[in-house]
Amino acid sequence: MLELYHHGSSACAAKVRFAMVEKGLDWEGHYVDILKGEQFNEEYLKLNPKGVVPLLIDDGLVISESTIICEYLEDKYPEPALMPGNAAGRAQVRAWTKAVDEELHPACSALTYVVSHRHTILANGAGSFKDFVEKGDSAGKAARLLKWQWIQEGINAPGARDKIQLFVYYLDKMEEALGRNDWLCGTQFSLADVAMAPYVNRLAALAMEPLWENGRLPSVGRWFETIRKRKTFEPAFDQWLPAELKKEMYENGKRSWPEIEEMIFSSEGRLSTKLFF
Repeated sequence: MLELYHHGSSACAAKVRFAMVEKGLDWEGHYVDILKGEQFNEEYLKLNPKGVVPLLIDDGLVISESTIICEYLEDKYPEPALMPGNAAGRAQVRAWTKAVDEELHPACSALTYVVSHRHTILANGAGSFKDFVEKGDSAGKAARLLKWQWIQEGINAPGARDKIQLFVYYLDKMEEALGRNDWLCGTQFSLADVAMAPYVNRLAALAMEPLWENGRLPSVGRWFETIRKRKTFEPAFDQWLPAELKKEMYENGKRSWPEIEEMIFSSEGRLSTKLFF
């Protein structure tokens, strides 16, 4: 039996769940509440010293890192295939998954903080700068200092606008790819789509659908609506996001949207090309 340690708000965990459900695999879930710090419990750290989710255990074999887990599942359970049958197609898929790992995932943390978490933390009381920065989690003081700036300054915090612009850049790349084919890497649903879905879904969870709605990015809108209609979407995504957290993220996102819209769009309502790299 496959065992997955995961959490509802983790984009990486959603990616693995999506791949597993698409392949029709049976698995046992272990819910690690990362919002309560359960990933730092001694027993979990023995399994994953990094203190992050997801983590897969298959007959005693422990595998971390979401992309590695997805590729492991593809190798062990090749049907239905989530990788193209030719080398060129597989290279295209890996270009997308590499971009997610190296760029979009780090940007997702910043986006979620400046759009949603900051409002919740400020409403609950962030405490003193000293207490916040010296809290002993594995992120380290430098990372906690950056989070403090995200919380206090929002999209005006150092680097925050760059992270938001990065999402806009990749939405634009998706629009280009999806203008040619139904899926990111051609006519076949693949691990590229599995990898990108949680991050577009995070934008939607944060009330940022206007990035592609109203004809702005029609191919992205069509792709995401198709993703949402797959019978695998609910058991991979919606089933695991607590209702209270879902409501909180969406309401905070609506609160943040006007400021972000002003930054991203030109006066004519188009995506501002000056944001693209």
